[in-house]
This record gives sequence, C-alpha cells and structure tokens, in this order.
Amino acid sequence: MNNTLISLDKVAVSFGASQVLQNISLDIKQGDFIGITGPNGAGKSTLIRTLLNLNPYTGSIKLWDTPLSDFHHWNYIGYVPQSLTQYSRQFPATVEEIVSLGLISTLSWPRILNQENINHIYDTLKSLNIQDLAKTSIHDLSGGQRQRVWLAKALVSKPKVLILDEPTNALDPEIRNTFYEQISKLHKQGLTILLITHDTNDIGNYAEKILLIDTNIIFWGDFNEFCKSDSMSHYFGEGSKHIICHQHE
Repeated sequence: MNNTLISLDKVAVSFGASQVLQNISLDIKQGDFIGITGPNGAGKSTLIRTLLNLNPYTGSIKLWDTPLSDFHHWNYIGYVPQSLTQYSRQFPATVEEIVSLGLISTLSWPRILNQENINHIYDTLKSLNIQDLAKTSIHDLSGGQRQRVWLAKALVSKPKVLILDEPTNALDPEIRNTFYEQISKLHKQGLTILLITHDTNDIGNYAEKILLIDTNIIFWGDFNEFCKSDSMSHYFGEGSKHIICHQHE
C-alpha cells in the first residue's frame, strides 16, 4: 500500500539569479510529523509556499499522486502562515468569522454557511478550548489565543496535512509548550504535520522526522538517525547537537 501523500523530485526554486532551493527530493508519508529547520534564508518558507503552488519551480511535485499543477483539493491541506498580523485593526473580524473563512472556501457557490457548518465551526473552537471567544474581536485576544484561532481556521476543513510556518515565534515559553502539546495531540489522532521551526532544542520532543535544509537538503530522516549522525555532530557541533537530542540521551 502506497501511503505517500506528497512527493518531491529534484525540486528547485529560483528568484531571478538567486537559487533558493535546489535538488529537493523526498516523500512525505501519511502520519509523518516532520520538523523543518535550518538557518535564516535557508528556503524553509519557500519550500512550503512552493508546495502550496505559490512559487514557480522546476522538478516534480505530486500531491496525493496528482501533479501540483492539476491539484484542486486544497481542503486536504491546512496552513498556518508565519505572520499572524495579516488583518488591520480596522478589520471588524470576530473569532467565529475568521475560522469560518477556512470552511467557506470548501463550499459550493453561493458559499453560504448552514447550521451544520456553524455547528462544525463551534466544535472546532471547542476542540482548542476557545469556544467562549467565538464572538470576540480577533484584536482583543492574547498572542496564544490568536494562534489557536488561526490553528482552528486551518483545521476546520478537516485537512489531511497540517502545515505550520514558525507558529511559536511570538509566544512565550509556557504558551509555546502548550501549543506544541496541542499539535502533538492532533498528530496522535492521525494528522500528518509539517512544522517549520527554529526551536531545534524542543522540536525533537514532538517531531518524528527532521528535514534540515540550507538551499539543499542537509539532513532528512528519523530523529533518532539525526541524533546518531556523525555528520550532524560536525554540522552543529557536538555540544549543540547534544542539547537538540537531550530527550534521547
């Protein structure tokens, strides 16, 4: 049985004369939890935007065995972008309205929510313990609450893959750990997760696989393999790698 959801073969992305990604080849399997990491400017966000068909590229990308150019089932992918300040303070959006945007895109014209849709929105809010905030303006929330709202928006269409781009950047350590625990719970329920992060000291507590990129793939494989890799000891330094792999020591 082929359980590959996303397949990349020799993918490269350039902007003008600058090559951001080159020779990216990997298969993402159903049930994977992948931590995507690398230095600033390594191409992490570019990789995700390319998977979402937002960048020109060369090579081959298939989603559910369908070429990216022919793929239309975008409700299969939930996406939490890096920037969560995409709405101006003049935009009068409540939590319920923000989350509904993730569901409206899956509806047929004229895209009107029925009671079943509304019930599902509230069920999604309840699953993240923010149902009491449904009528609250998005601008009146804390950073942690707002992050859960965008997560609810990504989850409301019942995606098969959840992609998160630096989701904990603006969160304090306690809220960040709570957010990771919520993501880990979703993974245990069967959701495939791709998470871009600079939190290399924490991601191994949750992710099962590591994709380390710096234009090219530096490492791709199981976290245990990463921790045993001599080349990764050389890349990070033995002390830094020990901190990253502390849960396996």
